[in-house]
Amino acid sequence: MARPPRFDTDQILDAAVRLAASAGPGGVTMSAVAHAVGAPSGSMYHRFAGRTALLAEVWLRTVERFQDGYFDVLRADPDARRAARAAARYVVSWSRAHPQEAALLLYGPAEFGRADWSEEHTRRADSGNARVYASLGSLGEALGAAGPQDQERVTLALVDLPLAVVRRHLRAGQPLPPHTEDLAEECAAALLQTA
Repeated sequence: MARPPRFDTDQILDAAVRLAASAGPGGVTMSAVAHAVGAPSGSMYHRFAGRTALLAEVWLRTVERFQDGYFDVLRADPDARRAARAAARYVVSWSRAHPQEAALLLYGPAEFGRADWSEEHTRRADSGNARVYASLGSLGEALGAAGPQDQERVTLALVDLPLAVVRRHLRAGQPLPPHTEDLAEECAAALLQTA
């Protein structure tokens, strides 16, 4: 009878998140992750084909967890303006609750080796991105966005602006101030008044 593994995939990916948050994507190596969980380096290759697969999985698991909550917030309120405000707040509140994951996402998929990902990993990433832009497009229509400039405003209000607030503090190694959710929501609401 085979021995059950001592470390599950989530434990390994959790260690990879911590390494990425502290040392960037370059710090996420097979041996560094194995060392962080106390596993032999060879055992890493039973879970991941190589470093590229590990980087893809840590990126995708993190972004998919964020996106799942983001979609829930966008769908939770039938009033488009309230949903938009809640989405802007969510970016900040999720980042506050998950600072290591937020720090990881500030790098972007290219820095996690996207150019070398498998077809399946690339498909998952593209599918998630398509869902985000479709949701933002639908929300933009509900807000009365009439053209490309209005849709750009929705993306700016609900993605770019809240991420800028988060980025500035996390990159400086500072906790997010208590007012950042309010600030992201207020700015999003102001931008979307003309949408």
